[in-house]
Amino acid sequence: MSGKGSVVLAYSGGLDTSCILVWLKEQGYDVIAYLANIGQKEDFEEARKKALKLGAKKVQSFLSKATGHCPCPTPTPFMAPDHPDSMFQGNDQIRFELTCYSLAPQIKVIAPWRMPEFYNRFQGRNDLMEYAKQHGIPIPVTPKNPWRTGVARLGSGHPILHPLSVFCQNQAPPGLYTKTQDPAKAPDSPDVLEIEFKQGVPVKVTNVKDGTTHRTSLELFMYLNEVAGRHGVGRIDIVENRFIGMKSRGIYETPAGTILYHAHLDIEAFTMDREVRKIKQGLGLKFAELVYTGFWHSPECEFVRHCIAKSQERVEGKVQVSVFKGQVYILGRESPLSLYNEELVSMNVQGDYEPLDATGFININSLRLKEYHRLQSKVTTK
Repeated sequence: MSGKGSVVLAYSGGLDTSCILVWLKEQGYDVIAYLANIGQKEDFEEARKKALKLGAKKVQSFLSKATGHCPCPTPTPFMAPDHPDSMFQGNDQIRFELTCYSLAPQIKVIAPWRMPEFYNRFQGRNDLMEYAKQHGIPIPVTPKNPWRTGVARLGSGHPILHPLSVFCQNQAPPGLYTKTQDPAKAPDSPDVLEIEFKQGVPVKVTNVKDGTTHRTSLELFMYLNEVAGRHGVGRIDIVENRFIGMKSRGIYETPAGTILYHAHLDIEAFTMDREVRKIKQGLGLKFAELVYTGFWHSPECEFVRHCIAKSQERVEGKVQVSVFKGQVYILGRESPLSLYNEELVSMNVQGDYEPLDATGFININSLRLKEYHRLQSKVTTK
């Protein structure tokens, strides 16, 4: 063992982590490269060979059950002298470290991009590319391709490496997308799918045309990725607000996620009480914020997850969707737990309420508006 002990490096095989692997060895560490398989189509054997060639003491692989991904990875190695074989998960440095401190408070973290001896030496990616050239490190990123790609089962992300003011107005080059076809080149006939939900979770997907059925979570997700990708569904080009306050441009692909998002919203509206749904929508935004900022293991996130799970108990049924030319269209839905009452909303049948009651309802709700505008008229005439 080297004088400084062992580090577990979250290794992707890309420019940053390959250079950091070599740099850590220069600093006197034994490096254990950690490869996480979260569903991306990568050559893990090739990455393993590359890590060993660059001087990693050994390579650890981990197959994650998660379908989510963080599209903006920052390499963060972990020094664990007492547990050199420990496994770590995560991408972005904030999410990575908050998770590790939650699960292993005693952990020691080395973050090169926050160390003066590293960031003073490497001002940016041009310096890393030069370092890679000097040390014979193969690099997948070139100045002509200024983006990084993170891929998982849920989709892929391409954080743009140019300054936002320079690159924000430019259309993404065709070669950037890896999981979705250009919608203009998509098939001229749609795929019609029936998606079944139980307690808010998709449990079955059926292609209406050919009758093929997919049931397991991974199986149906991979199938939806295939169908949606073929039709160019799931492309997102956004400027996002990072947790620390800066804005960055990201181009994401979430083919299966886009279909499931639209179908789930529809079955929710069909089966969920209006007021419960309003609260759940607010909780959904809070949940997204907590996940984005790395607070998955916080007490507030645990509470929000519990509330959302409770809201899904009656979300059951089937939604039929059409996937076509970059769009997802809802065709229909059915549920044994539907709150839809045809007689109650019919224009031909009175239903189980007295129309006269509407007069009092409108009068009560208009009272506030009348008083507000009465006061406004007084202020205006003065």
